[in-house]
Amino acid sequence: MADLSILIPSRNEMFLAKTIENILQNIEGNTEIIAVLDGAWANPGIPDNKRVHLIYNPQSIGQRAATNQAARMSTAKYLMKCDAHCTFDKGFDVKMMNEMHDDWTMVPLMRNLHAFDWVCPDGHRRYQGPSGPCKVCGKETIRDIVWIAKESPKSVSYCFDSTPHFQYFGEYAKRPEGKGDITETMSLQGSCFMLTREKYWDLNICDEKFGSWGSQGIEVAVKTWLAGGRVMVNKKTWYAHLFRTQGGDFSFPYPMSAKDQEGAKNFARDLFFNNKWEKQIHPLSWLIERFWPVKGWTEDDLAKLKGNTFTFSGEGTSKPVESEPVDETPSKSLSIMPASSSVTPSKGIIYYTHNRLNLKIARAVQKQLRTISENLNIPIVSSSLKPMPHFGDVNVHFSDLKPGYLAYFTQILGALEASTADIIFFCEHDVLYPESHFAFTPERKDIFYYNHNWWRVRLPDGYAVHWDANQVSGLCAYREHLLQFYRARVDDIEKRGYQNDMGFEPGRRDTNVTAFWKSEIPLIDIKHGNNLSKNRWSLNDFHDKSTAKNFVTSNDIPGWGKAEDIIKRFN
Repeated sequence: MADLSILIPSRNEMFLAKTIENILQNIEGNTEIIAVLDGAWANPGIPDNKRVHLIYNPQSIGQRAATNQAARMSTAKYLMKCDAHCTFDKGFDVKMMNEMHDDWTMVPLMRNLHAFDWVCPDGHRRYQGPSGPCKVCGKETIRDIVWIAKESPKSVSYCFDSTPHFQYFGEYAKRPEGKGDITETMSLQGSCFMLTREKYWDLNICDEKFGSWGSQGIEVAVKTWLAGGRVMVNKKTWYAHLFRTQGGDFSFPYPMSAKDQEGAKNFARDLFFNNKWEKQIHPLSWLIERFWPVKGWTEDDLAKLKGNTFTFSGEGTSKPVESEPVDETPSKSLSIMPASSSVTPSKGIIYYTHNRLNLKIARAVQKQLRTISENLNIPIVSSSLKPMPHFGDVNVHFSDLKPGYLAYFTQILGALEASTADIIFFCEHDVLYPESHFAFTPERKDIFYYNHNWWRVRLPDGYAVHWDANQVSGLCAYREHLLQFYRARVDDIEKRGYQNDMGFEPGRRDTNVTAFWKSEIPLIDIKHGNNLSKNRWSLNDFHDKSTAKNFVTSNDIPGWGKAEDIIKRFN
């Protein structure tokens, strides 16, 4: 009888055989593998090994049901569920079992798996993503398996917000209680977890009422905590997970509709937020307070949860099905917070585009931001209406949305939710940003800050204007504050559509909730005739002249040179 059974639900997974081979190479204990071929045989085939047991379903039964099917075959003390596209540390099974307690659910430290590159005959390489011709020469590409566990990021803490939506919780890892080799985590990512077989069944850890997929990490963690157990991260070992966030033929083998994901969330909301789960000895508010402060939760949210008057402002919003973690290592060039703060906040960039921009402008802006990201170690989350695997540390895309107001605000919200940074700089697809823009650090967490040092440059003639005003392209604020605004805004637009009085800028011109700064070198806002916001080129374009503060025109832009030279590369 095995001590540990590793359960792998899979549906037409191209890396299942590679995952099983890697597990066989790295297990050191009395460990077996039970893999479910849910509706399709694996290609390539599974290695023939006495430790490997296969279940084949001619018709798919779903991920949760397949996991339960594998669990029923096991007689081991411990069960570990993992996805069919993972790689593992040497001896991970023994290192996990050595630290286990019977009332724990445990996960290893998580890395990102670099599984393959696309390579053309000329040797150009493209990082893993959907298939297609070489982006450089246009020639056909083939998949080159590299199977590398990336050194960063290393994810060791997770939570969920009040939606509930999964979040990386890097802030907790920086606290004293987040230090050490074995630490608690509020929630899980869901691609790998381990517990006793007895607890697996006692807690109904893969309840098929949730549906095939969605909210699994939340389900497993909340059930463990509320039943009196603990959810732990074992940093003495690791696994690496392949994130398939780019769509096309690099997406989930199981159907992943927004309706199904929302159904899983609704089930979790009713079961846990209303304290209806029959096994719980604690209310959900106990768990939130245990890890307080928690990303995506306000004091008001917690009070409503405790008073059983909680409502869900995020219901119905479109969200990416999976978000890939980014390196949360703080930038060495960050500005220092006021003396009252002992922790330097991390910074991140969100970039959003409708993918219809002039390619010369798009490439110039992306090149500039990529250089800044590398120089300052500030990660980028890109949000698009088409997959953009070539740009950003993480890309979320919303292929079901059409360009417009709802898409604009939804894309921003999706990028904010995918980011793990404390402070967010908004970067638009048609704005050139100087490095000095990112030297700014907000003093307060409840204020929206705008960079007022910007110039609008008109294509094709290079006419340039400036006045002092808040623009979203110059927005910087703490992520949690931004999330509250954009969740409410998307919810409002979905209910009653976009209204002109809403505007684009959080806080608009209310000086009680907004502030401004000016970077050493200005932003260049390129006006190309397809902008969502209204263009103004003279004082006559202002209905209210008081809003045209310090209006000026110029041919020379400080730090950039002549406006006509700037636009030459775009015409």
